[in-house]
Amino acid sequence: MTVAETIHASAVVIGERAAIIRGPSGSGKSRLVLALLQAAQTGLLPYAKLIADDRVKIAAAHGRLVVSPPDTIRGVIEVRGLGIRASAYEPLAVAGLVIDLAANDAARMPENMTTKLLDISLPRLPIGADVEPLPIVLAALSTAPKG
Repeated sequence: MTVAETIHASAVVIGERAAIIRGPSGSGKSRLVLALLQAAQTGLLPYAKLIADDRVKIAAAHGRLVVSPPDTIRGVIEVRGLGIRASAYEPLAVAGLVIDLAANDAARMPENMTTKLLDISLPRLPIGADVEPLPIVLAALSTAPKG
């Protein structure tokens, strides 16, 4: 049996896995999605495509967390200053990372962090409210921890 729910988050597939971007309203979830999409267009990332903005369907299936857009917001993203805009999207992806914006536990030198969604453990990247998230996310995707 598959367990599923809808969460307040955005999601973007980067390469072969999806990043779930969580945070309070106004924390920059949509802005980070747009920045990641632009990073792929300019070659900083090999591939990125929107899955969903503001609400994401998650489901546990065969030990993996699968993300998809809710029907009502499929293929749209909010662009601050422009409103709701159409966007190409992926209908389904396996999650590989959770990014928490405006995280109270963000640290300069964090330990390996994980979180659980629907009993599936995923790597977690907490980013403080006063930090620009794109450089950290790009570094997390392109480098490995020393040691």
